Amino acid sequence: MSTVPRTLRDTAPDAGSRVLEARLIGLGREEFAAEVWGRLPLLTRGSGDFSDLFSASAVDELVSRRGLRTPFVRVAKDGVTAPESSYTSPGGVGASVADQLDDTALWRSFADGSTLVLQALHRTWEPVTDFTARLGTELGHPVQANAYVTPPQSRGFDDHYDVHDVFVLQVAGTKRWIVHEPVHPAPLRDQPWTARRAAVAEAARSEAYLDTVLGPGDVLYLPRGWLHAAEALGAVTIHLTLGVHTWTRHALARQLAEAALALLREDVEMRGSLPLGADGPGADIDLVRRRLVAALAEADPTPRFHRARRDQARPAPLGPLAQLGALDGLAPDSPVRLREALEARLGGHRLTTRVGWLDLSEAELPSALQILDGGTHLAGELGLPLAERLLRAGVLVPAES
Repeated sequence: MSTVPRTLRDTAPDAGSRVLEARLIGLGREEFAAEVWGRLPLLTRGSGDFSDLFSASAVDELVSRRGLRTPFVRVAKDGVTAPESSYTSPGGVGASVADQLDDTALWRSFADGSTLVLQALHRTWEPVTDFTARLGTELGHPVQANAYVTPPQSRGFDDHYDVHDVFVLQVAGTKRWIVHEPVHPAPLRDQPWTARRAAVAEAARSEAYLDTVLGPGDVLYLPRGWLHAAEALGAVTIHLTLGVHTWTRHALARQLAEAALALLREDVEMRGSLPLGADGPGADIDLVRRRLVAALAEADPTPRFHRARRDQARPAPLGPLAQLGALDGLAPDSPVRLREALEARLGGHRLTTRVGWLDLSEAELPSALQILDGGTHLAGELGLPLAERLLRAGVLVPAES
């Protein structure tokens, strides 16, 4: 009989990360979780140099040399977002797409006081890709990244709140941040600030909870719902915003309800029709309520939760040529490792990941357990057929020897 526990998850992304405490907050993880997370803003001075993640030269390269298209960039000034057509143009011969960034138009907008927003940097800039993947694994919530590049004495956006938590990392220049308490605490993703414009505007006229200037190396954490506005001061300012798309109890409740409804599909009485001529729920609501409560008590939302987690983020980048080279040269002494940020879980004989699932034999389970430990292993130790299968599936990647 197999001795493999019912469910195990990979530990590879956790190894050596610890980016929350090391780079973003000046207190321990437990204190942050108990006193700050989802509750209050946190300002951390002198957290470190972020030039390894992003810089002015990175802005110039992304805008002028990477051939980015919308929506990877937005342009905003005084709370108004510019139309995409004002800063895009066709790519020219061999790249005839209509919405590539026009670096000249972007320069003119920037010189006129507009903020450049480089969006989804977790997909376009490798240092940020790696950092957000590690942070997301550590937090247990998916993380995105944008950069805001603002000319002196300019403001890109008016007071507003976000529907996700944010870590603001000041990269260059100084920026004044004004923060007010929420008008709608802990908003869900479909409850944007634009639905509460009047309340936001009124709250922004009240006394600020926090009015401070961020300099290079400072970090500001804001839970979702907290109002904020920022203004560049004496020079060009660059900051990274790491958006943490938190899983909520409401989302878990929805998954639980979906799991309960799936159970009720198998109940022939629940599949029955309402009475002829019914113009409302009538007496049937009592039966439905009883059966639904019973199904909720029995339902397990865990599979849906994990599936949603896998869908909300991407695994670490995979180079097809390096992967092919690893397959062609596969030998017993070839070092391999689990691909990072894969959200790999072993339940029974099934290995489920962000790139699909594989059913394993009883004999392969010990090797699968080794893979999930996050270390580097020799293909021969795992078994060459299994190593080849997992390399082809994009689950294993070549490791440095």
